[in-house]
Amino acid sequence: MSKIIRFRSKDGVFRVNAEPLTKFGDILSELLSKSLKDVNLESVKVSSDPGSCDQASAISYMNKTATELGLENGAMLYLTYDRNSLPTLSSASVPGVSINGKSEPSDKTVQINATVTPTTATTKQLPIDDELDKDEGLIKRKKTTFCRHNDKGMCEYCSSLPPWDKSYQEQHSIKHISFHAYVDEMNADVNKAESLSSYITPLRESDFKIDKHCTNDHEPWPKGICSKCQPSSITLQTQKFRMVDHVEFQDSEIVNDFINSWRVSGTQRIGLMLGSYGRYEKVPLGIKAKVEAIYELPQLDREDGLILQKWEDEEKVLDLMHDLGLVPVGIIFTDLLDAGKGDGSVICKRHRESFFLSSLELIFAVKWQMKFPNICKWSSSGKFSSKFVTCVISGNSSGQIDIEAYQASESAEGLVKADLISPSTHPNQVFINEQNSERYVPDIMYTMVNEYGLEVKKNGKPSFPVEYLLVSLTHGFPETSSPFFKDSKKFPIENRNYIDEVPTMSDIKEHFDIKEDAGEFTSRLSNPHLLNYLLNGLQVLGPAEGKLIVKIVRELGAGDSENSKIDAYNLLESPGWKSLKMIVDLGY
Repeated sequence: MSKIIRFRSKDGVFRVNAEPLTKFGDILSELLSKSLKDVNLESVKVSSDPGSCDQASAISYMNKTATELGLENGAMLYLTYDRNSLPTLSSASVPGVSINGKSEPSDKTVQINATVTPTTATTKQLPIDDELDKDEGLIKRKKTTFCRHNDKGMCEYCSSLPPWDKSYQEQHSIKHISFHAYVDEMNADVNKAESLSSYITPLRESDFKIDKHCTNDHEPWPKGICSKCQPSSITLQTQKFRMVDHVEFQDSEIVNDFINSWRVSGTQRIGLMLGSYGRYEKVPLGIKAKVEAIYELPQLDREDGLILQKWEDEEKVLDLMHDLGLVPVGIIFTDLLDAGKGDGSVICKRHRESFFLSSLELIFAVKWQMKFPNICKWSSSGKFSSKFVTCVISGNSSGQIDIEAYQASESAEGLVKADLISPSTHPNQVFINEQNSERYVPDIMYTMVNEYGLEVKKNGKPSFPVEYLLVSLTHGFPETSSPFFKDSKKFPIENRNYIDEVPTMSDIKEHFDIKEDAGEFTSRLSNPHLLNYLLNGLQVLGPAEGKLIVKIVRELGAGDSENSKIDAYNLLESPGWKSLKMIVDLGY
């Protein structure tokens, strides 16, 4: 009779099916090959007691069967190990030792069938994540009238609160706790300080797919199914945390320039927001996305929507922004319709009685989030959800143009990955796909408050409200504007051919039609649309000039105006810039 052996480690709990006569070496080989591929086999130690300090090497049990080791169905073993080594063992001769540490008769050579290859992390967490990981985020409280101690004491009325404290959330109207507050809460719950068990990663990505490689004595789906390969039923709730708490546009002109395309053409527009991430002090351990520029993607615009076209220069644009120290932080699009009153007011389309983000837009947002995942050391897979945001520019209830910021929940990403949901003809509803030979659809439920004020579960089929997969963010502008790009003069924006806004050499000549002032020159150079045209659109400047321009803009963005001026003089004397100036002066 087949039995399940469970292994608990710092990466979570894993299960392996085994027969009574299966060798422990084969059990361990299956575990390493499927779940712990980057583990050094020689470093693996095992015990049946989580608090035992006398763990023995797993290699010691390789030639023992599950029955000989006393492993019953559901047995739990505790593993510790090291990663990123280069084990190339194919066999080993070791003395026999039981799981509980007692000696057993020695065996001959032990065959090890696991092939372990190291993995090297090619991506790292963002600096803001490393910074917040080191911060406990405790909410300090002042001494109150209930305190009965001196200034150096502390009691229950003035002691610091954890960053996920619910009473603090309610008092300050915080709808979602920050991501790092959520990680700390999960860590405190999963890895309790008083527990002596090995570390367990507190986060795990949602996986709603059926396992088509299940080996539990049946044919794979759709010919067979069991409780091991079948995903559990899904209960949707509003996500309690958000990956980003606030979206901050560093200059109002960034948004104004973007909206101008609608003012001129009457058609909708979409763009990629570029910037960085920083601390958001209004929420414990909060993160804000700082938007420095909007790159307008290749698109066909319509009055009631748009069509994205193939982005040929994607790699070049993202590489340039990366060199400048910027990353894609979100997508922004318009949904505007003039009210026809002649006063600049617009129609309010999105409200509680209609929708805030349609099901089509939600799935669109999910796909962008999956394109830019959040690297996270607290997740068993090394990544968890995304910091990518979605902003909508539309009319508010007062008829004014306003911005709303959202993210799709982590559950929404899991549902899209498993191909379980689709857009609906009703924009405020998400349609659940039908089951077929490739797609198993588990029960999807959501909780709601009924007419009697009671919280009940409701079947999500055939559709359920979008709001269960949506997380709202705040947005705004800094009190003191200090954008990364310093140029206040306009330059034609990319991909606006439809309104005859196309950058040319004459635009470069006009842009730099200034006196010989290094300070003014560096400021004019600090323009994202100009940089994209100079370094990606033209073929005049060489790599050396390109690096020097990037260096000047970065220095100016960091407030180092003196060094940027010195580098500006070097740029003006470079062969590439002189060639560009000559071409511009000749009027080509």
